[in-house]
Amino acid sequence: MARGFKLIEALLAALLLAMVVMVFGNVVLRYVFNSGIVVSEELSRFCFVWLTFIGAVLAMRDGSHLGMDTVVRALSRRGRLICFALSQALILTCCIMLFEGTWVQHEVNSTTAAPVTGLPMIWVYGVSYVTALGIGFHAAVKLWRVATGVIRDDELIDVSESEEMPHPPVAGELRP
Repeated sequence: MARGFKLIEALLAALLLAMVVMVFGNVVLRYVFNSGIVVSEELSRFCFVWLTFIGAVLAMRDGSHLGMDTVVRALSRRGRLICFALSQALILTCCIMLFEGTWVQHEVNSTTAAPVTGLPMIWVYGVSYVTALGIGFHAAVKLWRVATGVIRDDELIDVSESEEMPHPPVAGELRP
C-alpha cells in the first residue's frame, strides 16, 4: 500500500514538473522569441486539474485537509465518534454523488474534444472517478473502523485548523 502511494506522489511530482516546464517554456518563448506553444497552455491546465484532484486523495489519507476542530476537541469520546462518523458519511455521500455525476456526463465528455489538443475531455474530467473512489475508499475504511470500535482517540480529530499552529493534545493522546 505504501509503495502505491509513493507512486502516486511520484505522479504528482511529474505533473508539477510538466506544468513548470510548459509554463516556463512558454514564458521564455513569448518574451524572447515573441511566440509560444499553444498546446502547452492547455496541457498545463489539464495537469493542474489532475494534480489538484489526485492531491485531494493524498490529503484525505494524511488527514491534512483544513477544518475547524475546536468544537470537536471539546466533546467527549462519544461525541467525537458521532461527529467523526457523520463527517465520514457525508464525505462518502459526496463521493458517490461525484462518481455518479461523472458517470452521467461520461458520454458527453468522451465525445467532446479539447479545443487545441483534440483530446477527449474525459481525460480531464475522468479524474473525478479516481478522486471519488480514492476519497470514498478512505471514508469507508474510517467508517468501518468506527463501526468495529477499533478507531483510536487520536484518529477522531481528522483535520487541521492551521498548517502553522500545532494542536493542543487531546485528552489521553500521546505526542511524539
